[in-house]
Amino acid sequence: QVQLEESGGGSVQAGSSLTLSCTSPNHDFAGSAMGWFRQTPGKDREFVAAVDYTGISTSYSGYVEGRFTISRNKGKNMLYLHMSSLKPEDTAVYYCAASSYSGTQSIVGYTPPYWGHGTQVTVSS
Repeated sequence: QVQLEESGGGSVQAGSSLTLSCTSPNHDFAGSAMGWFRQTPGKDREFVAAVDYTGISTSYSGYVEGRFTISRNKGKNMLYLHMSSLKPEDTAVYYCAASSYSGTQSIVGYTPPYWGHGTQVTVSS
């Protein structure tokens, strides 16, 4: 079973920065688009950011564009989400996801097949 593992969540003050990481111990996602989603209690999971298999093409939710940056290191099989100027409304469980396809469009607006278990990010005012 393909596994994805997130790390880097925590509790921070509004205005702070935090970087999330994601890797897979048993699958190489070098040819796949990957992304980040988040969910708060009582709400649907929402798209945050996506990156294509090259690491060049990215896509962001309007809620985070300009504040969050998605990137990947294919050689290390790592995905990152650098979050800056964090707001209390960014508080959520953040999930790493991977597609079976290479383009960002396979992440945005779709439900990717591979998911991590999530990492909690809490932003206090």
